[in-house]
Amino acid sequence: MSLNPLRCLLLGGLVITAVLINSVALADEAPARLAVQADAQLDMVPDRARLSARLWERTPAVAAETDDTDPDALGQARDRLEQRAAELIRTLEEAGVARDDIHAGSLSVQPEYVAAPRNGGGDSETLQRTRIERPFQVRVDDLERLPLLLNALTTANVNAMDGIRYELSNRDAAVDEALVMALEKARHKAELMARTLGVTLGPVVAVNETHSPDYAPRMMAMSAGAREGTSQTEYRPGTITIEAGVSVSWAIEN
Repeated sequence: MSLNPLRCLLLGGLVITAVLINSVALADEAPARLAVQADAQLDMVPDRARLSARLWERTPAVAAETDDTDPDALGQARDRLEQRAAELIRTLEEAGVARDDIHAGSLSVQPEYVAAPRNGGGDSETLQRTRIERPFQVRVDDLERLPLLLNALTTANVNAMDGIRYELSNRDAAVDEALVMALEKARHKAELMARTLGVTLGPVVAVNETHSPDYAPRMMAMSAGAREGTSQTEYRPGTITIEAGVSVSWAIEN
């Protein structure tokens, strides 16, 4: 039985449509991938440090009811502080510290409240004074000189030594190395998985950091003996840990 021309056209159109739909479906199928994540940790010995110290001076304590600080007393306290700061810088330079390695921070002014000695009736009056403070940081490129510089700070009679901050002089190179380690670990894992599964890796199709390399300087608090210049403690910098993480996807060729 022969088909009329209209039915032939309809059947032909259905066949073409089915072929097109099948082709689109195949094109939409995601290519096979192998995705891995890897983390790496790099431990580095610090080769640089920063010493933090503070100087301060106070005005005489007066009755807290007094609204304004005596400008003369404030000026005298500031003059004493500036004189001590100059002596500190001179002491550090005599110890071999370059002027560019000494950073003097900004002055800060803040009120302090203290209790006066009790009177005969047992009552205690609150007194107010003003503290003027200046922080200092000293960069140390030779860690063997730390004890000498700590002694210099003690000789200069700093009011507080806030600790040692250990750092890396070439931080960027260390961060790059940690990232390379994470990528190499990811590639090793992918090759191991592909070999075990009997597939062949194609090109990398996606790569992302799961977290950027973390870097934090190592802080070391000062002991009471070190602050007083009586300690013979050895200052061991320990290590700084840098962590990196990546996610990498490879195409699978077979």
